[in-house]
Amino acid sequence: MDLVRPGRGGGLRDVVRSRFLLKLLVDKEIKVRYRGSVLGLLWSYVKPGVQFVVFYVALGIFLGLEQSERNPTGLPNYAIYLFSGIVLINFFAEALSNASKSIVVNSGLIKKIYLPRELFPVSAIWVSGIHFLPQVIILVVACLLTGWAPSALQLAAAGIGFLTVALLATGLGLLFGAVNVYFRDAENIVDMLLMIATWASPVLYAWTMVRDELGDTAMSIYLLNPLTIAVETFHYAFWMPTAEQTHGLPDHFLSFWLPVGFGLSIVALVVGQLIFRRLEGRFAQEL
Repeated sequence: MDLVRPGRGGGLRDVVRSRFLLKLLVDKEIKVRYRGSVLGLLWSYVKPGVQFVVFYVALGIFLGLEQSERNPTGLPNYAIYLFSGIVLINFFAEALSNASKSIVVNSGLIKKIYLPRELFPVSAIWVSGIHFLPQVIILVVACLLTGWAPSALQLAAAGIGFLTVALLATGLGLLFGAVNVYFRDAENIVDMLLMIATWASPVLYAWTMVRDELGDTAMSIYLLNPLTIAVETFHYAFWMPTAEQTHGLPDHFLSFWLPVGFGLSIVALVVGQLIFRRLEGRFAQEL
């Protein structure tokens, strides 16, 4: 049997080997989060629902982003457009926020026994995925009621988009989760990033606004954000099949930008894992 340096493991490979422990941690997180709660898991429906109503009324109706007789240049079926972006960005926000705090929150376990440290950020991602599922079900039902008939390519693009966000959240969660042990400022940095994330991707508005206002160079920089790519795949899969006329996708989106976004998320995962493994050796002492 190969010897392993104390305090260091096999990285994310240990998470795969410790699937049972991962399940226990996910179950614990769910129970702790909703302990004493009346609605429990129903908050997964309530919070995004309230967020959707606020944005829809403020932007779709008051600011005229929804297509109507008074504003024929607006986005058709804006409700589906908005919600398909919100469910994905909410998953990213919850996953990254909880993953970045996961090591500190579970300091009691880390100081008492040795577990693969990556289990804690990864379990936070899984919990966010559990909350993401009912929101997607609501989105699919709403799309079906508006004549949704996606192609296999559209569904595959949405799957890659979700995986892009999950990998990005895992990579950043590992990075900020490790740094947060040494510098609690990391939590505030994450909060600022998440505040920007909704507006730095086409969740509330059309990507064509960026191109028309800032030009092609700025548009290329804008598309280097994996969240932008992922949100647009959800629009492609859920919104476009329900709207008669759309602004389409950015040029070379499926052939170039989608692989680029996915690749950048993999880079974030690798970098996050390397930094996590570099810092994990002193977690118990620092906590």
